Amino acid sequence: MNRRKELEEIFKDIDPGQKVVIDKMLDDFVFMEEQMDQLRKLPLIRVHPKNPALQETTKSAKLYKEFSQSYMNAVRILCSLLHKSESAEEDPVAKFLESLHA
Repeated sequence: MNRRKELEEIFKDIDPGQKVVIDKMLDDFVFMEEQMDQLRKLPLIRVHPKNPALQETTKSAKLYKEFSQSYMNAVRILCSLLHKSESAEEDPVAKFLESLHA
Protein backbone atom coordinates (compact mmCIF):
# COMPACT_ATOMS: atom_id res chain seq x y z
CA MET A 1 0.00 0.00 0.00
CA ASN A 2 1.43 3.38 -0.93
CA ARG A 3 1.55 6.29 1.49
CA ARG A 4 -1.41 8.11 -0.08
CA LYS A 5 -3.61 5.01 0.34
CA GLU A 6 -2.46 4.66 3.96
CA LEU A 7 -3.53 8.24 4.69
CA GLU A 8 -6.86 7.77 2.93
CA GLU A 9 -7.48 4.73 5.14
CA ILE A 10 -6.63 6.72 8.27
CA PHE A 11 -9.04 9.52 7.30
CA LYS A 12 -11.84 7.37 5.91
CA ASP A 13 -14.21 8.15 8.80
CA ILE A 14 -13.99 11.95 8.81
CA ASP A 15 -16.82 14.19 7.60
CA PRO A 16 -17.26 14.03 3.79
CA GLY A 17 -16.97 17.81 3.56
CA GLN A 18 -13.64 17.71 5.38
CA LYS A 19 -12.46 14.92 3.07
CA VAL A 20 -12.96 17.18 0.07
CA VAL A 21 -10.93 19.91 1.76
CA ILE A 22 -8.01 17.70 2.81
CA ASP A 23 -7.78 15.69 -0.43
CA LYS A 24 -5.18 18.06 -1.93
CA MET A 25 -3.54 18.44 1.46
CA LEU A 26 -2.85 14.69 1.53
CA ASP A 27 -1.03 14.99 -1.81
CA ASP A 28 1.06 17.85 -0.43
CA PHE A 29 1.68 15.90 2.77
CA VAL A 30 3.03 12.91 0.84
CA PHE A 31 5.12 15.26 -1.33
CA MET A 32 6.67 16.86 1.77
CA GLU A 33 7.52 13.44 3.21
CA GLU A 34 9.21 12.42 -0.04
CA GLN A 35 11.17 15.67 -0.26
CA MET A 36 12.28 15.42 3.37
CA ASP A 37 13.48 11.86 2.73
CA GLN A 38 15.61 13.14 -0.16
CA LEU A 39 16.94 16.10 1.84
CA ARG A 40 17.97 13.80 4.71
CA LYS A 41 20.43 12.12 2.34
CA LEU A 42 22.24 15.40 1.64
CA PRO A 43 24.82 17.09 3.88
CA LEU A 44 23.28 19.57 6.31
CA ILE A 45 26.48 21.38 7.24
CA ARG A 46 29.58 22.39 5.30
CA VAL A 47 32.89 22.35 7.17
CA HIS A 48 35.72 24.64 6.08
CA PRO A 49 38.58 22.44 4.83
CA LYS A 50 41.33 24.40 6.62
CA ASN A 51 39.46 25.39 9.77
CA PRO A 52 36.96 22.78 11.02
CA ALA A 53 35.63 25.28 13.56
CA LEU A 54 34.11 27.22 10.65
CA GLN A 55 30.87 25.55 9.68
CA GLU A 56 27.81 26.70 7.81
CA THR A 57 24.45 25.22 7.05
CA THR A 58 23.77 24.11 3.51
CA LYS A 59 20.79 25.04 1.38
CA SER A 60 19.49 21.51 1.90
CA ALA A 61 19.47 22.10 5.67
CA LYS A 62 17.47 25.29 5.22
CA LEU A 63 15.03 23.56 2.89
CA TYR A 64 14.68 20.67 5.32
CA LYS A 65 13.85 23.11 8.12
CA GLU A 66 11.20 24.82 5.99
CA PHE A 67 9.66 21.51 4.93
CA SER A 68 9.78 20.28 8.51
CA GLN A 69 7.86 23.29 9.80
CA SER A 70 5.21 22.97 7.09
CA TYR A 71 5.02 19.23 7.70
CA MET A 72 4.45 19.67 11.44
CA ASN A 73 1.69 22.22 10.77
CA ALA A 74 0.03 19.75 8.41
CA VAL A 75 0.35 16.99 11.05
CA ARG A 76 -1.38 19.22 13.62
CA ILE A 77 -4.22 20.02 11.24
CA LEU A 78 -4.73 16.42 10.16
CA CYS A 79 -4.57 15.11 13.74
CA SER A 80 -7.12 17.69 14.85
CA LEU A 81 -9.50 16.36 12.18
CA LEU A 82 -9.01 12.83 13.48
CA HIS A 83 -9.65 13.95 17.03
CA LYS A 84 -12.89 15.67 16.04
CA SER A 85 -13.99 12.56 14.16
CA GLU A 86 -13.32 10.32 17.15
CA SER A 87 -14.93 12.71 19.62
CA ALA A 88 -18.13 12.74 17.58
CA GLU A 89 -18.81 9.21 18.78
CA GLU A 90 -20.54 8.58 22.12
CA ASP A 91 -17.99 9.38 24.81
CA PRO A 92 -19.10 8.11 28.23
CA VAL A 93 -16.94 10.64 30.09
CA ALA A 94 -18.36 13.56 28.07
CA LYS A 95 -21.88 12.23 28.66
CA PHE A 96 -21.23 12.06 32.42
CA LEU A 97 -19.83 15.62 32.47
CA GLU A 98 -22.89 16.88 30.59
CA SER A 99 -25.16 15.22 33.14
CA LEU A 100 -23.38 17.13 35.92
CA HIS A 101 -24.18 20.44 34.23
CA ALA A 102 -27.86 19.60 33.76
